Amino acid sequence: MKIKVTSIYVDDQAKALSFYTDVLGLVKKTDVTQGPYRWLTVASAEEPDGAELQLASNDNPAAKTYQQAIFEQGQPAFMFYVDDVQREYDRMTAAGAEFTMPPTKVTGSTIAILTDTVGNLIQITTLDRWK
Repeated sequence: MKIKVTSIYVDDQAKALSFYTDVLGLVKKTDVTQGPYRWLTVASAEEPDGAELQLASNDNPAAKTYQQAIFEQGQPAFMFYVDDVQREYDRMTAAGAEFTMPPTKVTGSTIAILTDTVGNLIQITTLDRWK
């Protein structure tokens, strides 16, 4: 069994695509529109045939409520692993990212949290054991 697609709810798919590709550095994988529905996914530039992240519209009231609740709690909706949090923090800040937590050492890892501009907090993490 493999994980092929997981989803994150966004309040603007076009803005999300721009952020996830231009700021985070992911690549667009699938973009199909049928009527008002848009299936939009991105993938890691390092593993373009790996797992995809669906940028799903939060037009479902339950999705919007869930998205807003975890954002208000300060809980990241998604976590990405990176080789060097400080380097990615510097790169993303230069690209316009807004961080709510700068690189911070916690037990066993270094993390930073940023807003994705479309309703979510995203965490980037480097596990110290990887170094």
